[in-house]
Amino acid sequence: MNISKVTCVFFSATGLTQKVADLFLSALPVPAEKINITPHASATERTFGPDELVVFAAPVYGGILPVPAAQRFALLKGQNTPAVCLAVYGNRHYDDALLEMKNLTQNSGFVPVAFGAPVAEHSLMPRVAAGRPDKKDAEQLQAFARQVWEKLGDLKALSSQAVPQVPGNYPYKKFDGVPFKPQVSQACVHCGACALHCPVGTIPKNAPDTTDKSACIACMSCVKICPSHARSMGPKGALWLAEKAFLVKFSKRRDLEVFI
Repeated sequence: MNISKVTCVFFSATGLTQKVADLFLSALPVPAEKINITPHASATERTFGPDELVVFAAPVYGGILPVPAAQRFALLKGQNTPAVCLAVYGNRHYDDALLEMKNLTQNSGFVPVAFGAPVAEHSLMPRVAAGRPDKKDAEQLQAFARQVWEKLGDLKALSSQAVPQVPGNYPYKKFDGVPFKPQVSQACVHCGACALHCPVGTIPKNAPDTTDKSACIACMSCVKICPSHARSMGPKGALWLAEKAFLVKFSKRRDLEVFI
């Protein structure tokens, strides 16, 4: 089959999932339109045709997709449209995320022809998988993209037989978030960048030095975007100890897993 257009839809609070997606896209022969569904105001409906390819990319939070990512993906509709799903995780495991992406895309009229589980630096614990995606990750992602394009070229028509099996369980793993939330220091200049980029709208535009911690998903977007470095996870404490233990348990490198 011939693909006339490629679109990448991504949820990327810290930019790492976007970086992973860009590495994949760089090996495709067709330039991609990019749709960032991370900001709170980005939710939109859109329909894609059967001669398009849509790449869905999202991070893994506790073994599943972030709730806002899943909700915004569900607004997109395919018309027997081929899709690729990328679940980016922080070197522990992706658990049920690929199965969730498979079910979500199929329920919306897409035909997911390939799945990838690449590793990127852990957003909450940056010493875990530090510096990733790296050169090896880039090579693997680009090789995967070429495999996907070759598969699409060999397909005369799309059907459920083109959809590979992926690991995972349903009901999906339960994840209630983490107890660690960003803190705000007196360095805040009230620029509002954090409020603009927050995926769940927990930071008021008129009071960007505050956060509704009950709704915060600890995505680290506000920490990453703050130009005055006023937002952080605070001094060494419980999170630092958790990261130290996580490093010991999940220090062995995990590489890209693909299902095609």
